[in-house]
Formats: sequence, C-alpha cells, structure tokens
Amino acid sequence: MEEASFSSTQGKPIRCKAAILRKAGEPLVIEEIQVDPPRAYEVRIKILCTSLCHTDLTFSKLDSGPLARFPRILGHEAVGVVESIGENVDGFKLGDVVLPVFHPQCEECKDCKSPKSNWCKSFTNDFLSNTRRYGMSSRFKDSSGEDINHFLFVSSFIEYTVVDIAHLVKISPEIPVHKAALLGCCVSTGVGAVWKVADVEEGSTVAIFGLGAVGLAVAEGVRLRGAAKVIGVDLNPDKFEIGKQFGITDFVNPALCGEKKTSQVINDMTEGGVDYSFECIGLASLMEEAFNSTRPGWGKTVVLGMEQKAMPISLGSYDLLRGRTICGTLFGGLKPKLDIPILVDRYLKKELNLDGLITHELKFEEINKAFDLLTEGNTIRCILWMDT
Repeated sequence: MEEASFSSTQGKPIRCKAAILRKAGEPLVIEEIQVDPPRAYEVRIKILCTSLCHTDLTFSKLDSGPLARFPRILGHEAVGVVESIGENVDGFKLGDVVLPVFHPQCEECKDCKSPKSNWCKSFTNDFLSNTRRYGMSSRFKDSSGEDINHFLFVSSFIEYTVVDIAHLVKISPEIPVHKAALLGCCVSTGVGAVWKVADVEEGSTVAIFGLGAVGLAVAEGVRLRGAAKVIGVDLNPDKFEIGKQFGITDFVNPALCGEKKTSQVINDMTEGGVDYSFECIGLASLMEEAFNSTRPGWGKTVVLGMEQKAMPISLGSYDLLRGRTICGTLFGGLKPKLDIPILVDRYLKKELNLDGLITHELKFEEINKAFDLLTEGNTIRCILWMDT
C-alpha cells in the first residue's frame, strides 16, 4: 500500500480480518473486526506476515487464571508496515518496515540505560494489560462491538494491529520479511542467550535441550561463536538432521539412554560436563538435567523456556557450591531497539543463518492448519502470509 493511501486512513477505524480465539482449545475463527486508530505513543501497522510460536499454542489452551482471557487475538512474531501514527511518536514514519516485539524497551528508565540487562523497569513487570500505557483498554472490537483482548502487546494474527512504540523496532527493508519475523521472538531469544547472557567463547562445549526454533537459534549462536562441541538433546530424531545445518555436532535422544540420565550421558561424552547448557523447552525436570550436565567449577546453565506448569526446580546446594551457575533470560538478554538491527545486519552480511527455521508457509486463512502442524511436532516455524 502506498503512503498516500495510508494517510487516508489516519485517525480512522479500519475494518479487517483477524483470527480470534473465542474459547480455550478451540480452533481460531476468522472474523471481520474493527481496529481503532492509535492513541499517543502508539502506531498502527499493516501486518505483512506472521509466524506461529509455541507460546501462542500454550496460551491457546490456557483455560484458567488471569492470563486466560477471551476473546483474544494471539500472535507475536511478525513484520509490518507503519500505516498510521499517534501523538508523541518519534522515529517512525508512514511506510516504515517495523518489527513488533513482546519485550519492551522504553529507552528512558534506569534499566534500559544500563548495559547490565535488557530489563525495562517502566514496563516489563506488567504482563496482564491489553495496551502498554492504557491498561485493559483495547483497540479491537468485533462485529457486535465487544472488546477483543490483545496478546503480549503485539497481537499479530490480524491484518492491522496497534503497538506501543516501546514494543516496536524499525528494521531495514532489505531483509526478507518472513526471515525478519523470526527476530521477533525465537532467533533473538536463542542467539541473544548465547551472546549476551552466556557469552560463549570459541572452543567451548555446549548442550542444547530442545531443538525447536529457539534451540536451533541457540545452535546458530554458538556456531558463530566457534563452539567446538555442540550436543543437541531431543526426543525427535528428525531434529538431528536439521540440527547439523546449525552446527550441532552430536546428538542425544533421552529415550535411547537406557537407565542413564541424559546428564550422565553428556558428562561421559565431555569427560566431566559441558561448559554451557541451554534449556529451551520449559520443563523443570529438564532444567535440572541441563544444570547437572555442566562442568563443576565453571559450568553455566541458561534457562530460556518458561516452565509450562510454573513448577519449581530443585538443585543440590553442594552442586552450586562447586561453582556451577544457573540463570534465566527473557528475550535472550537483548535490548530490542539496539540489538535487533545488529542481527538484521549480520543476516544481510550472510553471517546469520535463518534458512532452515521456516519449514512451512501458508495463507493466513489456513492458520488452524499451522496450529495442527505445531501440535503434531511437524513444523519448526510456519509463516502465515496476509496477502497471497
């Protein structure tokens, strides 16, 4: 769409298609809804393509608690074009290619100005609101006028969405948009965990628990850092062949370890444990195994997966005293506005490999097929195209 046609819709509601989750566990329903214009500090964007993440699948099944809200528009990995701009918005103009991200960066608080982490004191502690600065106020209404809930401040399963500028990154138009979409969650989380959180050195040994999109992004990160031995852990043997494209050198299938624990097998393979382990699934038992697979003295475990049932993890105090460490990370420790353009640049220089992560591409109307593929374990990332 040309900038002139974008300007004609400035300040006006837009009617467009959205995939709405009406009830937990049910298929999404394609409906025509109204998207309000952006308020101050907000931007309305036209979604070009979006992808499906395990987090979307998890929340689609969530039937209780404060995070289970219906109706809702899911989706948080996408690329779009700026269609209209609210008041007090600097740095964005109509037609800009942008990446909405679930992790905020206000650029003004003490945490955002610190190089120590990617936390944002202004916004990060709020996971419940629909819109970042306006609480439960929604920008979406269905045909009966009922409000539709947002998701992770992005809601990309829709033709147009409204995003706060704290969640928006301007990117180069040179990167293919379907590859760029992956930087909105899985690639940034995985690569960032390697570079920012673990700071993996050349020649290191690494174990990666879970070879989904995030785990493969971890593998790509350690490949670029020059790791010597990279062990992929997954129950699906098909993932092993894919993992080789991202520099994984060895594989462990926990189902084939007999009476040995996975951590024991990894300790045997590395003569005492890996330098770094990454848990990319979100299971307390695997977090413990990842920790136990690291080398006493300096082994470091990074937890990337959100525990699926909010279960606590159990670690031996003596194991901690022996010098092992464990930490978590959100969005791989990356500051979105600062670090995502760096990843785009690395891709454009043909240094960052994203080719093997996209296994399927479908029309937006086929979104429930994408959910089926992910549920069955038959896809890594499925791209949904808005215009076909």
